[in-house]
Parts: sequence; structure tokens; C-alpha cells
Amino acid sequence: MAQSLQPFHTFSLPSQCPQISVITDNRQLQQQSFSLPFCILGEGSNTVFLNDYQGVVIKMATTGITVTQRVHDYLLEIAAGENWHQLVAYTLKQGMPGLENLALIPGTVGAAPVQNIGAYGVELAKFVEYVEYFDIASKQFIRLSAEQCEFGYRDSIFKHGLKNKAVITKVAFALPKLWQPELSYGPLQQLEQVTPQAVFEQVIKTRNSKLPDPYVLANAGSFFKNPIIANALLNELLLVYPQLPHYYYDGEHHKVAAGWLIEQAGLKGHRIAGIEVHQQQALVLVNHGNSRGSDLVTMVKYIQQQVWQRYQIKLQHEVRLINGDAEYLINLEEPA
Repeated sequence: MAQSLQPFHTFSLPSQCPQISVITDNRQLQQQSFSLPFCILGEGSNTVFLNDYQGVVIKMATTGITVTQRVHDYLLEIAAGENWHQLVAYTLKQGMPGLENLALIPGTVGAAPVQNIGAYGVELAKFVEYVEYFDIASKQFIRLSAEQCEFGYRDSIFKHGLKNKAVITKVAFALPKLWQPELSYGPLQQLEQVTPQAVFEQVIKTRNSKLPDPYVLANAGSFFKNPIIANALLNELLLVYPQLPHYYYDGEHHKVAAGWLIEQAGLKGHRIAGIEVHQQQALVLVNHGNSRGSDLVTMVKYIQQQVWQRYQIKLQHEVRLINGDAEYLINLEEPA
């Protein structure tokens, strides 16, 4: 019997699948069949089902936090199903700061390494000690060091070499006892008293002012990656758009703000069916209802085309789009 996927992804498009498997104990994975197409899901805050899914949705709902005090840091070993923001709040309450810049990012701990979540100058990779995963082929549990995870900007081995081959079951973090705040992003530079709690509260305040609650207004958070562009293109753009927010990436590249590009292209409030570019934060697409996957695809393509025509920058969506039985990448088709 088909089951609705609408409550399982925060963008909340109407879709169904034949089977949902909820994992509360990692040993269940050894009994789980992976013969049909499958989709691993945490809280569904970075996944959108465009249409009915033809396979099994495997929802990771395991819990558990273990803390080991070491000489220079704390080792936290966290089950994949734990809520990310609640973990950040827990670490601060326990006097183990470091993750505060990543507050209020929706989703689970297990989903976090897949795209190496990041915000306000901090990326998850900075703190990862290891990631444990269930290897579908061998039915064994395997650990990868942070280096083996091949972390990049919103990227990891779980999007490439281990895609559809692994289910993340546990993530371990090393939080140094010597706390060093990361205050490079605007709202954090104005803090009068710099404490982990103050950074945590400012991040929450900033995110709440820009990002709608997905349980009030359906959305999937930041929809597009911040593009990384060559310095030569940046210099050209700054002559025309001196206010363009940009951040050092490496010697030859800078990262620019996708939300700013979309907003300056006049797309805030642009609407197709019930899909809208959010009025407060152009990086977010919201779903007012009465929408289909095809409406969202049309919207993404339109935004990509407008940004390309104005800035010669290709936007890539950060959100995972699932179409039928596979992931769907919407790539910009350059105008002839």
C-alpha cells in the first residue's frame, strides 16, 4: 500500500512511495533489503521528492550520544538519527563549544557529513574525527577518517564514491578544549561580548530573521550553493556590482553569495504555481501548496537562466531532488 511522503520532506510536495523503513537500531540495516531503488532520509530538510518515489525510503531514526574527555579535546560519538540543532545546544550546555556557528541548521547528524554542512565561516569537516557507515555490499560497519571523507564545499565522498553504497550510522566530533571563535561573518562581528552562547544566540537570531520555519511554511532551507568563481570574473563583476558579497576561497577563487545574486536579479517574490522565491531571503524557495515537482523544476531553471544572463555564473542547487527512482540534477543549459 502506497504511503505519503509529504510529511517526510519539509518542502512537502505531494508524493508517495511503496515502502518506508524506519531504522531505530543499526542492526536493522543488516536485514534491510537494498534490491529496490532506495533513498536514505534523515528529517527530509534537504531532500525534495518531485514525484512518486518508486523504491524504499529508509529513514534513519537512531539515537545516542557518547562523550569521552581527552587531554586537549572532547570526543563526541553521535548516532545518525540525532537532531543536529539539539546536538549543538547540548554541547554548549555541557561546556563543549565549537559548533555554535552551525546552530539551527535543520536535519540530522547522519545527514550532516554528506554535504559537509557549513554556516557563518565554519564547516562541519573542521571537527569530524570519523564517520561510521554501513557498507551495503559487505553488510559491514566501516569507519572513515575525516581525510578519507574527502570533504569539500558542500561535498564529500558520500556524494561520489560511496553514493548509494553507504548508510551513515554514526559521526564522531573532536571539540578542542581551547575555544577559538569564528567571527568573520557580518552579524557576528558586532558582538560586544564574545562567548560561545552569544555566538549561538546571534546565529539563531540571524537565521530566524531570514529563514522561514519549514514546519510553518514549507521549504528546504538554502536551495542553492554559493558559487565559487575565478578571481578574474569577480573583479569584472565588482566593477559593475561593487556591493557583491564575496569571501576568500583559495588563491584563485572567491565564493560569492547566491542569495544576493538572485535578489539583485529582481527575483524575490517571483512565483510559479505555489512555489515562490522567499520575500525575506532569496536563497530560499517556499511552497505555499497546490504545486507539483514540475513547477519547482521550472522555477529552478528560470533562476539559473536569469543569474547566468546577468552575471555569467552557473548556480547549482544544494537541495537533493529525487525524481521517480533516482536523484535529479538540474544543470543550466547555456543559451546558444
